[in-house]
Amino acid sequence: MSPYISNAAAWQESWDRQQEAYLPDREHRVATMLDAVDAVREATPPRLLDLAGGTGTISLRALHRFPDAEVTLVDLDPVLLALANASLGDRATIVSADLHQPDWVTALPHQRYDAVLTATALHWLPPDRLATLYTEIHPLLRPGGLFVNADHMPDDALPELTKRLLARAEEHQAARHAAGAVLSWSQWWQQAEQDPTLAPLVRQRHAIYPTGHSPEWTPPVSWHLTALRAAGFTEVGTLWRGATDAAIAALP
Repeated sequence: MSPYISNAAAWQESWDRQQEAYLPDREHRVATMLDAVDAVREATPPRLLDLAGGTGTISLRALHRFPDAEVTLVDLDPVLLALANASLGDRATIVSADLHQPDWVTALPHQRYDAVLTATALHWLPPDRLATLYTEIHPLLRPGGLFVNADHMPDDALPELTKRLLARAEEHQAARHAAGAVLSWSQWWQQAEQDPTLAPLVRQRHAIYPTGHSPEWTPPVSWHLTALRAAGFTEVGTLWRGATDAAIAALP
């Protein structure tokens, strides 16, 4: 366990609860992603890349599902990386790298992976950078490998229903936050800033993101599928959908 985080399990639980307020089907989407990994993996232990992996949500569940998996987690946020380190220990390789920069791949311990997985993270990247990132992910996959991105991806054929679903979700989130059932995003970071072990890392985070992340950009599923085809993936489609979110899968 990291010497900097003595209560990693509590912080991990707090992060999960905060995230679930925004993503009530969070566990289901991750389980679906891992079902897809199970479908394509070969007899050898799977080698997985958890892209923009944060506190290790996908990595922890992947290791529970595939105890012998070889996992690499990549992120840039020092707070979330510290929690990932404390939670995963030597069960995963933790890498600090900036997905905004094309040289992020040079920080990886391996050149090929059986699966690259990411959830609710890449919407922070601008359109041109995300399209380019897809081209950088393609050569990281072995033949027959799998890429899955689960994120906010509305169905562009349902614009009016999408608006209503988003409004309903926001009302539900606001009610839970007002009742104190869970922390909001901003409240969670305020709590982290008050923790003596995390506070220095929060300050480092502010230096990396002086104005916060870039504005969220949530194109429809069709944009992602088009971008993945342009990146060279031969098989692309929607693996899972939940209201205005979806998981798209692609094979090289």
